[in-house]
Order: sequence, then C-alpha cells, then structure tokens
Amino acid sequence: MKVQMQSVHFTADQKLLDFIQKRLDKLETFYDRVTEGEVIMRLNNEGIANKRVEIKLYVPGSTLFSQEDAGTFEAAADAAAEQLKKQLIRHKEKQVAH
Repeated sequence: MKVQMQSVHFTADQKLLDFIQKRLDKLETFYDRVTEGEVIMRLNNEGIANKRVEIKLYVPGSTLFSQEDAGTFEAAADAAAEQLKKQLIRHKEKQVAH
C-alpha cells in the first residue's frame, strides 16, 4: 500500500516511518482493497499525551479515518491502526452483506 507521511513541526526519523509503514501494511490482511493511506504526525502542547497521529485509509467507496493521542508516536500509531482494523473489518462485512 502506498502511504504518504507528513510530520508537522518536527522531522520524523526513518525508524518511526518504517514502524508506521509496517503497521499499516498489516492492515491489508484484513481488507486487501485499500488503495492508499495518509499519515499526519503532530506535536501538541498539552499534557503527557502530546503526540497525535492521524491516519486516513482510502478504500473503494469510502475513506476511513482514525486519530489518536499518546505519549509516543509509536503508541499513537498502534492505537490508530487498531481502530482502523475494526473499521476495515466492519467495512468488509458491509461489502459482503450487499
């Protein structure tokens, strides 16, 4: 899957980008028609959970979105990917029902 990654107000290292790419590639096992993805990483100035990851996945007919805040970008990406996994399974079940 082709994933565009953006980091706002900081430069993400390659290790973080590879981690997120690998985590999103695992989502294709649940629904293989994902066309592309978009990841935005931001730094917030509030509290302990000051790192936000927003992920959009484009599938035929709709766009799935997840946003999570956590203390690290890895934890936020994990939580967002877990939400997208549930959304993908629900989307696939709707497609099969029709």
